[in-house]
Amino acid sequence: MTQVSLTNLIAGARAGLLVSFPTDTVPALAAIPEKAALIFAAKQRSQDKPLILMAASAEDLWPYVKGDENEYKVWREVADKYWPGALTLVLPASDVYDGLRLRVPKVMNPIDPTTIGIRVPNSAIAQTILAQTGPLATTSANFSGQPPLQTMAEIEVQFPNVLTLEYQGEISGVGVPSTVAKWTGINWQILRQGAIELDISSDN
Repeated sequence: MTQVSLTNLIAGARAGLLVSFPTDTVPALAAIPEKAALIFAAKQRSQDKPLILMAASAEDLWPYVKGDENEYKVWREVADKYWPGALTLVLPASDVYDGLRLRVPKVMNPIDPTTIGIRVPNSAIAQTILAQTGPLATTSANFSGQPPLQTMAEIEVQFPNVLTLEYQGEISGVGVPSTVAKWTGINWQILRQGAIELDISSDN
């Protein structure tokens, strides 16, 4: 049995172990960013499919991206409108550590470490975990190329070495992955249409 309490799951994540917990979309497979390679290995995931940096609040994520004043203004407006929620923003990744910005580990996006996807989930359980672990590298809990698993029981069977959250009842996620929008430097490009319909006409 790899089902653990909330406290033990948080401790396991902090210690660098792979964990899984419900979100507002589909259950997440997660690890601290420095241990993101564990996710690629567990999922048998191609290196050209980057992971998402998920956090309890937008303020926890802004240090991991870089842009000019106008870009931050646009990004914050979109985040204020859609977060917490099923929208992943792909933004230029910070590559320095200077006290204000935090370096994104290359293993999060091995092929193109210049960008990073960030998201704040609309899930009380996920936010509780993330508030105590800090931002985590995340993706859906499934083998690469297969549909996302929808229950913690399914995840426990497919990933017996992953710490899954003891969770009674139905997972409240919508079962559809997040919408992914990439900042081009001018406007948004939709990379994956998911649970949220992004209104990009007013955000250029």
